[in-house]
Amino acid sequence: MNQYKKEISHWAKQTSLLSTLEGKTLLLSGAAGMVGKCLIDILMEHNTQAKPEHKIHIIALSRNKERAKERFAEYWNRKEFQYIACDVNTPIPECGQADYIIHAASNTHPMQYSQDAIGTISTNITGTQNLLEYAVTHKTKRFCFLSSVEVYGENRGDTEKFEETYLGYINCNTVRAGYPESKRLGEALCNAYHQTHSLEFVISRLSRVYGPTMLLTDSKAIAQFIKKAAEGNDIILKSEGNQKYSYTYVTDAASAILYTLLKGKTGEAYNAADEQSDITLKDLAAHLAAQAGTRVLFQLPEETERRGYSPTTKGMLDASRLKGIGWQPRVHIKEGLTDTVETIKDLKNKNH
Repeated sequence: MNQYKKEISHWAKQTSLLSTLEGKTLLLSGAAGMVGKCLIDILMEHNTQAKPEHKIHIIALSRNKERAKERFAEYWNRKEFQYIACDVNTPIPECGQADYIIHAASNTHPMQYSQDAIGTISTNITGTQNLLEYAVTHKTKRFCFLSSVEVYGENRGDTEKFEETYLGYINCNTVRAGYPESKRLGEALCNAYHQTHSLEFVISRLSRVYGPTMLLTDSKAIAQFIKKAAEGNDIILKSEGNQKYSYTYVTDAASAILYTLLKGKTGEAYNAADEQSDITLKDLAAHLAAQAGTRVLFQLPEETERRGYSPTTKGMLDASRLKGIGWQPRVHIKEGLTDTVETIKDLKNKNH
């Protein structure tokens, strides 16, 4: 059994965490994305061991039904899994009761930021508002908004790691700012709905997430490096690689979201990051190249790519608040990368 499956099995057995959701309905936007897929894997694995009345009903939303059918083939005909194709930028169709909502739909990688700047902003603002409206009209118990390390902006050099109260500089007059600024506004919208409609909400601020459920179209640096390693190709680094970021393996990110949703304090934001996975881009590239038996090559980025890059050179998260409510990451960077590369390699071999 590979690392991912082991972790899914581990988190699915955490009944003290998941008991709140038993017999309830969870609506998840962005269900076919990297984190959405992992959340569903955990909950559906939990369902295989649960009594019929304790099963968690999942309403999975995404735009592309064909991709979803591929991603969720094993659950497609299960009674507790319901799929609805919709774009959250339009009013949410009637999906039935939703006791809990996790809003995970978002453009999350650089090429999308630069090529679909309007879509990036609207999913984080209009999409969030449409889901908040659904939550209010369906008396949802709690709404979880997936935010990002990007909301902290640039590290001003006055802190080693971002705590939840830190706010750095973002130049809002750029295409690239569309993502962090709209994530900031999404958080503010949650606060507005809490104040006006007494809607309970929590915010999960994720560090850079990676893992076997990543889509092969992902243009983030770590995703590109992993794909190159899986193909046995040289790793292309398009900067000096001194940027240092926090990373989280996807099952740890999914469990962080569940902790935030089910144990977090209303109105609070919680950073999700594994401090043992803070690493520079050049060290990340070197590790993957060593694993693949290839080299790291330096190359200048094209203009479209460059526009999507984060200007932040030091973006690490302090996850003390989340650990304070019981969360602990389990898969650190080296084992997580090994597992991801092997899984992607197997997937590529199967498809050929």
